[in-house]
Amino acid sequence: MTTLNPYLGFRGTAREAMEFYQGVFGGELTVSTFGDFGAAVEPDEVDLVMHSQLTGDAGVVFMGSDTPKHMDYREGSNFSMSLSGSDTDEAQLREYFERLSDGGTVQQPLSVAPWGDSFGMVQDRFGITWLVNIAAPAEG
Repeated sequence: MTTLNPYLGFRGTAREAMEFYQGVFGGELTVSTFGDFGAAVEPDEVDLVMHSQLTGDAGVVFMGSDTPKHMDYREGSNFSMSLSGSDTDEAQLREYFERLSDGGTVQQPLSVAPWGDSFGMVQDRFGITWLVNIAAPAEG
């Protein structure tokens, strides 16, 4: 099953914001840093949030991350749409990625990411950024 969730961007305040939202919505918050995945470009990015997800008590689910200084960030337009699913959804998710790319700009080709899933980013022709994540097949 493919899921669609809002994805919020922050400039150095993702952890604080997501912890605040956890206080509002309850539930479970997971947080991974750029350092956790060896993805920091600059030394001051090691502790920035590369990905977080809040699964609230009442079914509210959204994600967030910090935007490093070398990437464009504009408060007020700091959100994306995130499509995710398992390896059984791969064909459909790849088709969505291709369709969203039509007339748009691929920012990150859909390929294997440091965390093991396939991941890609595309800005569609209307300026909306889409993140597509296909979970790696379960081992075993």
